[in-house]
Amino acid sequence: MSQQDRSRPLGSSVALSEAYDTALLDLDGVVYAGGHAIAHAVESLTTARAGGMHLAYVTNNALRTPDAVAEHLTELGVPADPADVITSAQAVARLMSDQLPSGAKVLVVGGEGLRVALRERGLEPVESADDDPVAVAQGFGGPDLPWGRFAEAAYAISRGAVWFASNTDLTIPGARGIAPGNGAAVEVVRIATGAEPQVAGKPLPPMHRETVLRTGAKRPLVVGDRLDTDIEGAFNGGVDSLLVLTGVTDAAQLVAAEPKYRPTYVDRDLRGLLTGQPEVTEEDGGFRCGGWTASVRGEALVLGGEGDPIDGLRALCGAAWTRAGDGSCGLDAAKAVAALGL
Repeated sequence: MSQQDRSRPLGSSVALSEAYDTALLDLDGVVYAGGHAIAHAVESLTTARAGGMHLAYVTNNALRTPDAVAEHLTELGVPADPADVITSAQAVARLMSDQLPSGAKVLVVGGEGLRVALRERGLEPVESADDDPVAVAQGFGGPDLPWGRFAEAAYAISRGAVWFASNTDLTIPGARGIAPGNGAAVEVVRIATGAEPQVAGKPLPPMHRETVLRTGAKRPLVVGDRLDTDIEGAFNGGVDSLLVLTGVTDAAQLVAAEPKYRPTYVDRDLRGLLTGQPEVTEEDGGFRCGGWTASVRGEALVLGGEGDPIDGLRALCGAAWTRAGDGSCGLDAAKAVAALGL
């Protein structure tokens, strides 16, 4: 899909694993949730890799090191090397090292992944505002991050430290549901200080730069579950994307998306890597995909037909996105989407 053509999901006559050389895969909500593999993820990734597709894991979660992430993936049945993992901790560490002198002290509000990334870029992690840090690095620290860490960040920032954040995802998917993410923690510090951080993670350019530098992908496909990080990041980077419905984004949010949040392809889960994608065609004032037809009648989205519910969702996207043009579709898609059972 070109940056100018965001009126419907595109089709592909060949499997996406053949059409693209590298899958840039988000982790939380795509490969696993709460430490457990998402249904069909392991088998799909194994098959895609066996067919020659390079798999790279690109995550806004700065908590764990690439070594720990790769070990976890391997335990799940998806063999991975640390070099296959790109994190927002690495992206923010590079952003900081471009602005700070070597050996600069950085107050860390987050986990080991952030500390390791900072050391790799020649920066010195410290734990207290009284250590005279010149900067603050904030990343997801997990559910057990002490509240006092936010106070240390506020003290350091009020004394002149420059504030950086690995990412600003407000939520993170887990085994029990959707939980507060690093963006929620960033808001705590923002409220306390009135400051604004420099942010590295998806969908912003520093993360795209880090990914390109580390993977060398020529024909990448971004695969994610979030419109506001994964899909927008692909849009900003000028590359194609696949949205899977195994994480944060639901069908109604997808139908309502404005252009920068519209994926090139949409599928139920990672099995979508292994297949072609059906065309969404315009006919008789509506949009057809598989056995479904969607159209706008008055101020309502109307869906009819039968078959694979994902085809129905693709058809709805064609109707809604075309009606919305460069904006967000204001039509109520809930009834039409509910009929699909997604």
